[in-house]
Amino acid sequence: MSVLTVSNLRAYYITRAFGIEREVRAVDDVSLSVARNEIYGLAGESSCGKSTLIKTIAAAIRPPLRVMSGSVTFDFAGQQIDMHAATPPEIAAVRWRHLSYIMQGSMSVLNPVRHVRHAFIDFAHRHIARPMPEFLDIVRAHLQRLHLAPEVLEAYPHELSGGMRQRVTIALATVCRPDFIIADEPTTALDVVVQKDVLAMIREIQQELGSSLLFVTHDLAVHANLCDRLGIMYAGRLVEEGPTADLLRAPRHPYTVHLVASLPRIGDATPKAGLSGAPPNLAEPPPGCRFHPRCPLAMDICRREVPPMQGATHRVACFAASPPPSWPGLSRPSTSIPGGQREDVDGRHEAGHDG
Repeated sequence: MSVLTVSNLRAYYITRAFGIEREVRAVDDVSLSVARNEIYGLAGESSCGKSTLIKTIAAAIRPPLRVMSGSVTFDFAGQQIDMHAATPPEIAAVRWRHLSYIMQGSMSVLNPVRHVRHAFIDFAHRHIARPMPEFLDIVRAHLQRLHLAPEVLEAYPHELSGGMRQRVTIALATVCRPDFIIADEPTTALDVVVQKDVLAMIREIQQELGSSLLFVTHDLAVHANLCDRLGIMYAGRLVEEGPTADLLRAPRHPYTVHLVASLPRIGDATPKAGLSGAPPNLAEPPPGCRFHPRCPLAMDICRREVPPMQGATHRVACFAASPPPSWPGLSRPSTSIPGGQREDVDGRHEAGHDG
């Protein structure tokens, strides 16, 4: 059963200046679902719409962002809530207790002039609803579960290392034992060793709580290490989705093929070919498939019509992808890519920067 269902979601940035209205289609007709106790990864290059999508899912919408159509529905223990039809009090009751958010920068969460203790009180005390001494004991026990000393509560954020601050934000997002966690690039700016520890911690706490996790990062190696299923976004649309191992070993969309082929491999010194062109302007996106100006497999129909998502467990939005094509002019990735092998996260590569 799905805990999150996103249906035909459109979220645009609407700006008006000098009498001219500009519409940026950051999320355009995206549909996906996340099952209970599943880790769903979301990948794609910068400005493809990932952050806008998770803001919309979390109902963290501020102008000029506007939801144009579609729905975001959560099922928390049989209680369904449409995040864009719910009232502010209903959303406030859900946040942190059922739906939490691990933000990209720890300093975006922690107040630099207050002790860490106050962040837990502000975010979690109203949901746990215990007397303050008992509440702080619960928080200390949770910190120890995440390998943090209880004394962290009395520290200021600047007194902690970057890795410790990120662990604190993970503890903050999970202390209420939520049903669904959104993680927005939680390993950004961390070194490889700390990254590995943070990923292991996220996986451990997710398994312990039985929560679902929506994990967003550029890094395909992190997705391979952590995620059960993976969705690939390009120019505001979901272009491919499937089990992580299947998608990385046998990608079907030409954009995904280029992403996976760009991953470095030990002993492979051959140069990596980048994609020609640039991502489209989402204020004036091209007609049809938004990847067609850069696609070596583009056909006339690609320039006229939007390809529908097709398939069951492995879905793809590409007219050339069913049946799997021979990919002329592309280097198919080898089956040695560590799709789903949750053992090693070395050799990280930001997927959105090399085509």
